[in-house]
Amino acid sequence: MDFGIMAVPAITVICYLVGLCVKATGIDNKYIPAIVGCIGCILGVVGLHTMTDFPAQDILTAIAVGIVSGMAATGADQIRKQMSKKEE
Repeated sequence: MDFGIMAVPAITVICYLVGLCVKATGIDNKYIPAIVGCIGCILGVVGLHTMTDFPAQDILTAIAVGIVSGMAATGADQIRKQMSKKEE
């Protein structure tokens, strides 16, 4: 199955779930962005080697796509938190 550009949101969702799991373990929150960035990096490289339509054609771009996708998971969590603060 070819995901192509849909691999990027998939990496973000996986990293978001990993971030939630890390947070549940009690690890200090300041480490979560680095952890999800590393997980995104790994998933970007895996995507490069396993998906024919992955949006990167070389290893450095795949790493960058993965890290940015992982960091987007942290940003999505912060947006969710800020939106819930505004409702209060």
